[in-house]
Amino acid sequence: MIIRTIAAALLLWIAGFMAFALFLPQPAADGITTDGIVVMTGGRGRVERGLAMLADKRAKRLLISGADRRVKPHELAAQFKADRKLIDCCVDLGHESVDTRSNAEEAAGWIARNRYRSIRLVTSDWHMVRGRYDLEAMTPDDLTIVADAVPTEPGLVDLVREYNKYLLRRIAGLIGI
Repeated sequence: MIIRTIAAALLLWIAGFMAFALFLPQPAADGITTDGIVVMTGGRGRVERGLAMLADKRAKRLLISGADRRVKPHELAAQFKADRKLIDCCVDLGHESVDTRSNAEEAAGWIARNRYRSIRLVTSDWHMVRGRYDLEAMTPDDLTIVADAVPTEPGLVDLVREYNKYLLRRIAGLIGI
């Protein structure tokens, strides 16, 4: 009985992992506009994608959640070759988060303060499922979240690690942690 239970759990994990790995979220469709953009830092291409969407007038403001405390707006503009005026007017640097869950907390506060009803969430394809799950848990049900995944080429170890983190977050959510 125990062996069958373990085998069934392992098969469920494998099936879930296969679906997770094979159906990574994609970039958002062209032309979609939202009130704001949230970039969860930590991977290549995320900030660039958020800034490009802001420059293309896909939203009014951009939050870069998890930005290093030492980063200044003029340095951000120089590093990403972005218009300094755009950075000064429309980019908020969030310095409070240290992980995905605190990224979501920081973003939820920013969304509430700005009274946004729709946001574009920018993060890596492999990170989008957990990032969106955490953000949805901390924001009103009527908030529209447009997933805008930055394509990557994650390795097997990265995918297994992220899938397990996602499963643990779901379990934590179910038991109220």
